[in-house]
Amino acid sequence: MTDPVVLHDVFSVVVHLAPAPVVVRVPTVLPPGVGLDKQTARQRVELDVVSWLAKQGTPVIAPSPLAPVEPVQRDGLSMTFWQFVELESGAEPDYVRNSALIADLHAALRAYPGELSFLSAAEPQTVSDGFAALATRPDLLPAADLDRARREWAILKPLVSSRAAFDAKFPGIELQPIHGDAPAYNIVTTAQGMLYADFELVTLGPVEWDLASFGPEAVAAYDQAADRLGSRRLDQRVLRFVEAVGMARTLARLAMTDQLPMLATWLAPAIDHWRALPSAKELFD
Repeated sequence: MTDPVVLHDVFSVVVHLAPAPVVVRVPTVLPPGVGLDKQTARQRVELDVVSWLAKQGTPVIAPSPLAPVEPVQRDGLSMTFWQFVELESGAEPDYVRNSALIADLHAALRAYPGELSFLSAAEPQTVSDGFAALATRPDLLPAADLDRARREWAILKPLVSSRAAFDAKFPGIELQPIHGDAPAYNIVTTAQGMLYADFELVTLGPVEWDLASFGPEAVAAYDQAADRLGSRRLDQRVLRFVEAVGMARTLARLAMTDQLPMLATWLAPAIDHWRALPSAKELFD
């Protein structure tokens, strides 16, 4: 018998299959254009990268040895299985401290031997599809905002869609495997210590991607840790660029509001912040 416990239910449903030390993660709210096949392919990459990190001794929440280390499809959904770890009760995320830990993660990821696609975490087609869907939803994003977002995306999209275009714009910026999904947020405190989690968007890209929008203190903490490791510091121009891409992705997520109605409320402060920013071209040119 099992007594499943829902641990999280927003974009994914995460369930502890108690009493077994197994957690299943089932993505249920997917962006436009992300079907089952694409989701499953993304999950396979995640499982491979995290399994490799665990074998190197990197502190991660690893795939469960009690279930297939591959995506399992049921009823039109694709799920993955992970080791259950007890989170430290009442622990508040410290994004500045965690940002220093990202430098260690990047150092570990640098040796990953598998192939990763360039900046797939940017989801360029998903962003374009989201803006197309928002053209019929001025209640979610007014026409003037959508016009500005599309003009900015016309500048940003080529640079996240082509490694050659990125290299030409930002010469000398090395690319490497990165977490892809706000790792300072996805480091959890457990009885086993600090563990890296949720590599759903792992990709090849500039390390700046993993620090976007966490602020100057987080950047300083990362740079200090990078100095300790002999890694490069963050490039401010690239950081401004990836933050502009992040804002475009945030705006496009409004297209998912019908699936997750609270999104409109959650994203409102970020959209207000974007309205006050200079244009994307000014930010990184």
